[in-house]
Amino acid sequence: MTTPYSLLILPGDGIGPEVMAEVVKVIDWFQANRGMRFDIGHDLVGGAAYDKHGTPLADETMARAQQADAVLLGAVGGPKYDDLDFSVKPERGLLRLRKEMDLFANLRPAQCFEALADFSSLKREVVAGLDILILRELTSGVYFGEPRGIHDDNNNPENEGGRVGINTQRYTSGEIRRVARSAFELAKRRGNKVCSMEKANVMESGILWREEVQWVHDNEYPEVELSHMYADNGAMQLVRNPQQFDVIVTDNLFGDILSDAAAMLTGSLGMLPSASLGAKMANGRPKALYEPVHGSAPDIAGQGKANPIACILSFAMALRYSFDQGDAAVELERAVERVLADGVRTPDLMGPDGGTPVSTVEMGDRIVAALAAGK
Repeated sequence: MTTPYSLLILPGDGIGPEVMAEVVKVIDWFQANRGMRFDIGHDLVGGAAYDKHGTPLADETMARAQQADAVLLGAVGGPKYDDLDFSVKPERGLLRLRKEMDLFANLRPAQCFEALADFSSLKREVVAGLDILILRELTSGVYFGEPRGIHDDNNNPENEGGRVGINTQRYTSGEIRRVARSAFELAKRRGNKVCSMEKANVMESGILWREEVQWVHDNEYPEVELSHMYADNGAMQLVRNPQQFDVIVTDNLFGDILSDAAAMLTGSLGMLPSASLGAKMANGRPKALYEPVHGSAPDIAGQGKANPIACILSFAMALRYSFDQGDAAVELERAVERVLADGVRTPDLMGPDGGTPVSTVEMGDRIVAALAAGK
């Protein structure tokens, strides 16, 4: 390749810098051994940015994120910042990135590596080999709809306490169609199946969701298998028979709930990556932010206990969805799988059968060694 991929790295707070350092090792290996070139920038977000700039995301950093092919973020937050005003809390930096980059499609894979099948709260035979993807609409729905708020309701004598809380579930056809297109495109790279989940039986927004997803399928992606399911049944099916699914697409509220439920199928938050994608840029790549699902874990920060795999797998998602390097993504995922199969474990993965305990740095080294060893 002649033009390098531009990648903005935002380690953030807590264990973020520790796990991100292991990702950088992996990036360096791909540059040295697979002919890839990355133009890498580093900047601050969250509490680290507040400490230096008095804001959880500087305008200059936001501008760099808008120009990058992909942003890779570690984690934000910590008890040090609990007493800050809400407007400058570390999490506002992450939310600003999502909002201003218009990252409407949140990808949460739930993949259960064979070596960790016993870590799930479900039986091994239910989760072994699991590989599903939940696509959550991220920028609309009940979390953003108006009107909203808590108001006095003194005119209703039957309302003890005298207040009413309001949130509005709102979706437009365009918002539904664009996330549906993302779901179908993702399914074409995977098992070619999409299950759309809503509550069309009791919600008008659910009726619109079902109709618009069906429209996109019938008019643009008839070759992809589409099914519809009520979201409450979907929650039950995720813990009954999760392997029936390939790609699940759903709204902001249901996606928030269902993706967390699916996360526990894999056994550890330290294993879960995520991606948030937006519209395509001029170069054809989507606006993109990749981050591990786990938080900043301040209780173990600086102790070498953090599991870097979720952040490493987030980079694998960047290889696949931003850089069109699907083979390299598979290569990295298989390296992680081989390390786990060898019994190598950070503290969060130590089970009753033991294993070889390693630090954050050692886990990163083992994964790079597995890449070098190949199949």
